[in-house]
Amino acid sequence: MEEIQSQSDHYRSSSSSASSPASRVPSSNFFYLRKPGAFRQPISFEDSPDWEDTDIEVKVDEGGADSINTAPVSPSLSKINSDSLPSPPLPESANVARKTAGASIAWKDLTVTIKGKRKYSDKVVKSSNGYAFPATMTVIMGPAKSGKSTLLRALAGRLPDSARTYGEIFVNGVKSRLPYGAYGFVERESTLIGSLTVREYLYYSALLQLPGFLYKKRSAVEDAIHAMSLGDYANKLIGGHCYMKGLRSGERRRVTIARELVMRPHILFIDEPLYHLDSVSALLMMVTLKKLASTGCTLIFTIYQSSTEVFGLFDRICLLSNGNTLFFGETLACLQHFSNAGFPCPIMQSPSDHFLRAINTDFDRIIAMCKNWQDDHGELSSVNMDTAVAIRTLEATYKSSTDAAAVETMISKLTDKEGSFLRSKGRASCAIKIAILSWRSLLIMSREWKYYWLRLVIYMFLALCIGTVFSGLGHSLSSVGTRVGAIFLFVSFTSLLSIAGVPAQLKDIKIFICEEANQHSGTLVFLAGQLLSSIPFLVLLSISSSLVFYFLVGLRDDFSLLMYFVLNFFMCLLVNDGLVLLVASICRNTLRSIIILVNIHMVMMLAAGLFRIRSALPRALWMYPASYVAFHTYSIQGLLENEYSGTSFAVGQVRSLSGYQALQNVYDVSVDSNSKWKNLVILFLMAIGYRLVVFVLLQFRVRKALFSRCVSCCSKSTNNPR
Repeated sequence: MEEIQSQSDHYRSSSSSASSPASRVPSSNFFYLRKPGAFRQPISFEDSPDWEDTDIEVKVDEGGADSINTAPVSPSLSKINSDSLPSPPLPESANVARKTAGASIAWKDLTVTIKGKRKYSDKVVKSSNGYAFPATMTVIMGPAKSGKSTLLRALAGRLPDSARTYGEIFVNGVKSRLPYGAYGFVERESTLIGSLTVREYLYYSALLQLPGFLYKKRSAVEDAIHAMSLGDYANKLIGGHCYMKGLRSGERRRVTIARELVMRPHILFIDEPLYHLDSVSALLMMVTLKKLASTGCTLIFTIYQSSTEVFGLFDRICLLSNGNTLFFGETLACLQHFSNAGFPCPIMQSPSDHFLRAINTDFDRIIAMCKNWQDDHGELSSVNMDTAVAIRTLEATYKSSTDAAAVETMISKLTDKEGSFLRSKGRASCAIKIAILSWRSLLIMSREWKYYWLRLVIYMFLALCIGTVFSGLGHSLSSVGTRVGAIFLFVSFTSLLSIAGVPAQLKDIKIFICEEANQHSGTLVFLAGQLLSSIPFLVLLSISSSLVFYFLVGLRDDFSLLMYFVLNFFMCLLVNDGLVLLVASICRNTLRSIIILVNIHMVMMLAAGLFRIRSALPRALWMYPASYVAFHTYSIQGLLENEYSGTSFAVGQVRSLSGYQALQNVYDVSVDSNSKWKNLVILFLMAIGYRLVVFVLLQFRVRKALFSRCVSCCSKSTNNPR
């Protein structure tokens, strides 16, 4: 304790020496006036409002925790939360924000352990206490690796299976988990659909989340747009794909929050709402969230750093460092807490900057690097302190303070009587979700020319090139080998071109992971919707390309044979689409997926039987299993059997060869007349088989990756301050 006291006294004296009492600026507001020459002056709490008058009146009626009244008595605090940042006037036609039935949440002695998460301890969050009221904003702040995201996920019940939670969480005074629809959770990074407008995106999201009638869903969408101030952008494309210009990062972030508001949750959790936002976008975001909280919703979110204006909008702050709670309470009380511990905040410095400066151990390395420079320039002398000692000082001061006792008293009052129990809201049925996803995917395909329409043009161009090269072959015996080569090139090259769909498949998987995390979708729903939506596009590809190739090469003039050719090529594309989806699900990276697919197609083309007859291939690897796994084999066999079945070629005056005999030395086909239909069935089974493997991967591998991302959220270095 002597070391702590000496370090604290040193920092107090170094901060106070930069100013005199006469230069301190009296103020009853958080936004202190700035005078020339007061750059490093600490805040004077002598002239600040009486802190005893800022207590919150808590009234727990028989109705339960829903009747909690949270009204700050301090005029300065009220001014911060309402008048310090006046909002622009609403248009005359604007609707009044819908009131939300918020819910109180309290946590007591909450400890979260994740094995291998910390170098010296598995405890990511240690004995945390706190609460959040309706119509308020509670922020969890701290440096990187402090446990902010882990605490947020623990409150929302979204921790991975590897995490263990100890302690109690109460919702409206009831010890229970939050049910579906009672809360919304916004990830730090979310994937949006750039080819949809804001209103379309939210409407499809409402269809996936909400049961009931369409007019109710439209009303929920309009309320969400109004709540997040997106009225001017409602009919604009979100953008970000296919070189489409769309919304800026601030508006895109508000769209992700509006997506969760469609469900009209009682509690909204947001992980880093200011992630990748500039100062203006960050202020607009927080003002919007403040207005959202005023409708009754309970807001809890994490934040790394904020400007002075943004800090003034918070109601309560939970300050973490290495999983330890250094403070929980009113934002202005946190400033006094630091001052009481010996670390007053300089006037010209943002409070959040000051808090993180005091508890972030990374600053010790910066001070060590700049020690010589500090000796020559006295500007940085006030930061000469051991961060570890500062953390221990703040933690010890908080544990013995009235703030910690007030938190325990508040939690006791909140949990004395049970309030209303939050019930799970209804969901849309699986059949409706499949229909919605299919229709949404079709709309996306119709707008994203880069991934779909350009691919159609390339397919037709390739069919035109191959058809013109092999045109005028005739139907003689000498043309059999050349015709086999033409069909092989058509199937192989068009299958290889399907690699162009990798970016679209990866984007679909990312959207699925985001929607599945919030229980908006499911693996079976995603795969069924993806399959149904891809069928019209693949049918269009197969018909257009097949017609160009079929008539240019001059295959047999029979409508039934033409229909089989189109059907066979469609099944080939369907199998290939499943293969691309499988590789994309495994790699989840564009470059790696393309490289792997190119190598897979190269092996399949070599084992397909053109360069060397299938029966003559080396049995190890090439014949078993490569030639049996390659879908090229069955597609080309079926097309050749379709072309040469029932045909004959005259050899001399009396002898003739059947089409099967003519193909014997060129390609390995079956003498069975129904063989082409068997090949078609095999292609269909392969298309289903690939998607079954994808189903297993998305159920386990991708979900595990999602949980791993959740675990690593608070261990990753947080983005640079704006």
